[in-house]
Amino acid sequence: MTSAPTQTVLLVEDDPALALGLCDSLEFEGFAVRHAKRGSEAVSMAKAERPDCILLDVMLPDMNGYQVCEAVRAWDANVPILMLTARSQEADKIRGLDAGADDYVTKPFSVSELMARVRALLRRAKRTTLAPLEEFAVGECTVDPATQELRMPGGEVEQLSFFEVQLLAMLHAHGGQPVSRDDILEKVWGSTGNTRTVDNFIVKLRKKIEPQPDKPRYILTVYGVGYRLAVAKEEVG
Repeated sequence: MTSAPTQTVLLVEDDPALALGLCDSLEFEGFAVRHAKRGSEAVSMAKAERPDCILLDVMLPDMNGYQVCEAVRAWDANVPILMLTARSQEADKIRGLDAGADDYVTKPFSVSELMARVRALLRRAKRTTLAPLEEFAVGECTVDPATQELRMPGGEVEQLSFFEVQLLAMLHAHGGQPVSRDDILEKVWGSTGNTRTVDNFIVKLRKKIEPQPDKPRYILTVYGVGYRLAVAKEEVG
């Protein structure tokens, strides 16, 4: 039987001791590891080598992790990116998600938890997605799952993350019916627990789609339940 190809993780970490420990742990788990110490080096390696996953420290000597994440997302919308941060403030976590990260862990962290998160991200990247192959509308915008693009009424195009597309696709598939936060978290992220992840992504999407994000017309809150998309008659009403 032919064995599955080894998956590659790009570790971006400038702390020598932490990098050594993480490289050993990743290799023990069966991953091939590439290591970058600087943000600019990480961007070059990510583009040239196309790793299966990126572990990205926020604090780096040149570019910070947010800038690296944004640079990678400019040409690769799909590679899983997990940010390593010493900052526990919610605003910093949201900034990482806004930059295009798929997940984050706060230092100090459990190596076992980190490895589990890496495996989960890789599983999600390989699974069959929720998004339909054809384009679908959200309000006045169009979502293209194939390119992960959000097309605005005026012709502007914005790149969406994998999870943003999946969240919108799940709401769209329910035809205006409410979907609970727990169901979204389980189906889109493959996990249970902190539904704040869902809320944070809804905030991001409203900023991109809604004419007035604080008075949403298309991505609606169903209090005590979760969210739903407005149907056509509500959109014009």
